[in-house]
Amino acid sequence: MPNYNAQNPPYSLFPGDVGLAFNAESPTVGQASQQYALPSYAGFPENGRTIRWQTSYTTAPTSVQIQLQTAINDVDAQYSAPSAGAQNSTTATGDSLTVTGVRGNFIRAKVIAISGGSGVTVQILG
Repeated sequence: MPNYNAQNPPYSLFPGDVGLAFNAESPTVGQASQQYALPSYAGFPENGRTIRWQTSYTTAPTSVQIQLQTAINDVDAQYSAPSAGAQNSTTATGDSLTVTGVRGNFIRAKVIAISGGSGVTVQILG
């Protein structure tokens, strides 16, 4: 997977959808995943939506930090971690996390740090 996928428009994640940001891959530090659009829909709460996400590994890394990031515009420099909830996965055996109040239009995962391991999978549940 490239550091930043410029597919236009990116795939969309509606409530109930599952997107594979990384799919059994070996990303390096600083590598961003496939991004997804988070479309607005009728009844969208003003305080943002709740996003669940999971990390898993074929072979556990020694240490890891994967960050969930959102952006208003699909521009690499505008992505940042949401302010509420579990936006960082640091458990080498995998995590199941929840971020609340997500107001961004786009979402992705980014490898902040990783040592060893293989087969990184990040699922984003819309």
